[in-house]
This record gives sequence, C-alpha cells and structure tokens, in this order.
Amino acid sequence: MSWNYKNRIITIKSFESEEFDIVIIGGGITGAGILLDATSRGLKAVLIEKEDFASGTSSRSTKLIHGGLRYLKNLEFKIVRETGKERAIAYKNAPHLVVPEKMILPIQKGGTYGKWMTSFALWMYDWLADVAKSERRKMLNKEQTLAMEPNLKPDLLKGSGFYSEYRTDDARLTLEIIKTAQRSGAVALNYIEAKTLKYDENGKINSIVANDNLNNNSFEIKGKVFINACGPWSDEIRQIDQSMNNKRLHLTKGVHIVIDRQKLPLKNSVYFDVEGGRMIFAIPRGKVTYIGTTDTNYEGKKDNPNVTMEDVEYLINAANEMFPNIQLEIDDVQSSWSGLRPLIHEEGKSPSELSRKDEIYLSPKGLITIAGGKLTGYRIMAQKVVDIVCERLKINQKCITDSIQINGYGKEIDKKQILDKIKTLKISISEQDFENMWHIYGVQILKIIELFEKDSNRDLLVSEVMFCIENEMTLSLLDFYVRRTGMMYFDIKRVKSSLDKIANIFKEHYQWDESKLQSEIQLVKDEIKNRSIFE
Repeated sequence: MSWNYKNRIITIKSFESEEFDIVIIGGGITGAGILLDATSRGLKAVLIEKEDFASGTSSRSTKLIHGGLRYLKNLEFKIVRETGKERAIAYKNAPHLVVPEKMILPIQKGGTYGKWMTSFALWMYDWLADVAKSERRKMLNKEQTLAMEPNLKPDLLKGSGFYSEYRTDDARLTLEIIKTAQRSGAVALNYIEAKTLKYDENGKINSIVANDNLNNNSFEIKGKVFINACGPWSDEIRQIDQSMNNKRLHLTKGVHIVIDRQKLPLKNSVYFDVEGGRMIFAIPRGKVTYIGTTDTNYEGKKDNPNVTMEDVEYLINAANEMFPNIQLEIDDVQSSWSGLRPLIHEEGKSPSELSRKDEIYLSPKGLITIAGGKLTGYRIMAQKVVDIVCERLKINQKCITDSIQINGYGKEIDKKQILDKIKTLKISISEQDFENMWHIYGVQILKIIELFEKDSNRDLLVSEVMFCIENEMTLSLLDFYVRRTGMMYFDIKRVKSSLDKIANIFKEHYQWDESKLQSEIQLVKDEIKNRSIFE
C-alpha cells in the first residue's frame, strides 16, 4: 500500500481492533531503527511521532556517520570499535545514503593533536574500526596539505592526517529505514502524539491514548511492550509514567551554518581545532559548505531551538581563523540549523565532556526508555532494545538488521543507467542536481521519472513533490522542504523561488482552503527567516 494521507486515515481506524507486540513513541533515527529491528524479527510493531518523522535531533545533526576521534582522546576504545563496525554496515546496506567523505585533520603547533599523536590516533582509528586498506589514513606534510586545501592557514601548519568518514542525510536515512520496515508490515504515523499511558490491574502499561494532531481526535493504541525513544523529550514520557529516577537528560545545543561553496571552496572536509579545546567540521556538500558544530548547555524550548548571533559568530570566527583568506561575514550565512543532543547528565561535567554513550531505563510499569547515543550507533541501540522486548515476549529471534538493505538501494540498477534515461527524456537537470537527488532517493528516482512521463507538462520538481506526497507521508510544505529534501538547509534560494508553485500543488492535492494555504506558506517564510536572521 502507498504510504500517504489516505492510508493514514485507514490505519488509524484499524487501531480499534489491533493489539501490537511493540509500540514505539518517537520517530527519529532511534525509533526508526527499533521499528525495523522489531519487524524483521516478526514482531507486530507500530511507531508514532508527534511532529514529522526526524523533525527533532534526527534532522539537525552534523549529518556524518562517523566514529569520532574524540573517543580515542578519552580512551573509549570500545565505542570506537563499535561505531567503526556500524559505519561499515550502514555503508554496505545504504550506499545511496551513506557516502564516503575524505577528511583532513590539520596538525598545528599547539593544536589538540601533534604529528605523532595524529598518526597513531588515526592508525588506531583505522585498526579498531576495521577500515578497508584503500581508505586508511595517510599522513601529509605541510606542502601536500596546502596543495589539497590551499585556503588553510599556513602559519602554524605542520601537516595533516588524511582519513575516511561517511556523510549522510540524517532525515532521509530515518525515513528510508521506516519505509524498509513497512515492507515487512510495520506501521508508522507522523503527527500522532502520546498523551496518556494506561495500565492494567497489575500496574503495567497496556495502551496509549494518542491524539491525531492533524485532525484533533483521540484514540487508543494497545500493545504488549512500550518503547520511549523520544530523544530530548524522553524525560517527558518518563514523567507521564511517573518513572523518573536519579538519571536525567542533559540537553546541549549544536548549531551549523551554511555558506555558498564558492565563498568557502573546499575539496575535502576539514576537522579542525577551535580556541578552547573543541574541534569543528567544515564540510562541502553540493553547492554549499556547512560549518559546525557548537556545544552549549540548553534549557529553552525543545521543538525549535534557536540560533543566536553568538552561535554564528563563534563558527564564523573559527572558520576565519582556519581559512584566513576567506574572511566570512554574517551576510555570507545562507541558512543554519540548531539541534539538541539528549545526553546523560553527569554532575560537574561540561557539555563537551559528557559521554555520547546510550543508556536504557526500565520502568517498574513496563516502559523501556532508550536515551543518549549517536546517529552512527542507531542500529546497535535498536538491537539492545529489541533484545529486551524479545526476552519479555519469550521470542527467540536474533537481530538480522546488519544484512537488510535500506529502501532506495538497488544493486541491479546504478545511477548511470538512471541518468542516461533522464537524458533520453530531455529532462533539464545538472549532474550536480542529479547527484543530490541520487543521495536522497536512490533508485526511487525511477518512480519520480514515471510520474514525469505521465504528465509532460510537469517539471521534475513537481514530479518529485508528488512522489513525496503519495509515497512518503508528506503532509506539509515544511515536511517537503526540510525533511524530505533538505532543501531548506542546502538550497534555500530554490525554496524561495519554488514556494508558490509547490504550495499550489499541496493545495490542490489536499484541497486546502485559502486560509490553510496562506498559513502553510507563512510557516515556510518564517522558517526561512529563522534560519538567516539571528537574535
């Protein structure tokens, strides 16, 4: 069945007579991973998300599948090995979404890593993560480094380490994992909010009272095991369950800014020192280069954490220090985003010192909460949770997600075949724009082309919108611009130029009245403003 609004209405009606083995609250990468793992083991599973899928942390990360050298610095070897293994699995199962990214780590006088330490750390990084020979680190001298990235600051530069990481689109990865789970019968709904937990005579959870935030009606979802995978909102669900213990979340904020790539023309990603002992990334992506991230304590509203002038100036100053010939200014920032990290609180530690490891909390009433962790470790976190679920349900099924290909990946079709087909249809698209589409949809581009062929009056963008509406539960303009395509981050000019046309497609399809249409358009305009005008 297609995954769209019509299917959503039918699914909600079916809840009256359904009982699920596992009910997952939270539609980010962790919840998506749990949904796929549970379904692949034969469990009847449902996932609900109060906003759109990946609308929280899972669309606001640095968008890297990486192990993190910081773990080596903290001697957390187990995490390095585990995340290295997970990187390889993610790339094997979703090469259209997980893209090799070469990284330069400049070695500077007085920097975090000296030449010997960098060489040793990257060697150990490769060894622990079992990196393929062709992708293992190389040590470059100063001249070789500047030949690769001539805009680096030469004054204190001694050389660099050159190694491999992986880039992704976090929101697309989340969405495609959910779609993969649906192939095996999973149910997933956005804009459904868990309001109340209900318990049986033994005090154990047996259902959720949920609200459809689109149509403002309530209904019950019955289940055997309930999972709280709400990221920064996890403690709120624990409070509803009255199961808060001595552990709580510590939220920190990470901000990224987006610059025209012609202004900061990097050939490779650069991971560099910042004053104060932190390190940040500058990552080229299509037409832009993005820089991040900050790491500060956060206690404000969780739904849309703000980007302040202080955040932006911090990143601009850091980039200008590392790339002195560029001299970025506030006006060079095309877009930005801000995400929250749900870390486990440890008394006396600064945001950068807090561990990124995950923890599971088991409530006496049956609620299982998974918190903390990193994007890279989503699959292994899901495995830990579903192992507990299977034990409770007395089901003997092992995790198989390390060998499940993620939706959009097709071995029998490569992107050259699709590009050749596009050329025969005389569709106007640059190779760069096609490359971007490939890393969003993979072989699903063929379905977008089919929609184009059915109506030659459409352009490819209109066909893309219709594909998302009909197959990806895309219910608002922001769903499309932010989480389905990432256009709000990486091509904000195109958002502005296409807004009226795309809005009218949504209006026609969903039969919006004029008031609803203008409201949706205003939400997009507000989002554009929030990403480019800072407090």
